[in-house]
Amino acid sequence: MTIGEERQMISYFVRYDGRSANPEGFLHHYRSKHAQLLQRFDGIQGLTLHTPVDWSDPCPVQKGDVSLLAQMTFESTEALNQGLASDARRVARADFENFPDFEGHIFHQALQGEKIF
Repeated sequence: MTIGEERQMISYFVRYDGRSANPEGFLHHYRSKHAQLLQRFDGIQGLTLHTPVDWSDPCPVQKGDVSLLAQMTFESTEALNQGLASDARRVARADFENFPDFEGHIFHQALQGEKIF
């Protein structure tokens, strides 16, 4: 792909700001159980889990407190909306009760991405 050649995608992000009482158990449940439920969403193309790394920046920046960022990708906004309206979504939402306790905030956001390079 060359710069300027557009490749767009729709991503639905779920951002977990805060901490679980059992971080390893939380991530294990997400990978081994919750991901299987998300895979049943109508129109979903993929799931990427982003977890924190130990990093340093010589510039003064404000670091976030994200313990997990889940990125689901869809071909179009229509496909995303279809997935969000599906029975699979209701099952996935109910599964949150099976996770270890989480203290913090959970944010949902849909964004259109444009791959530049």
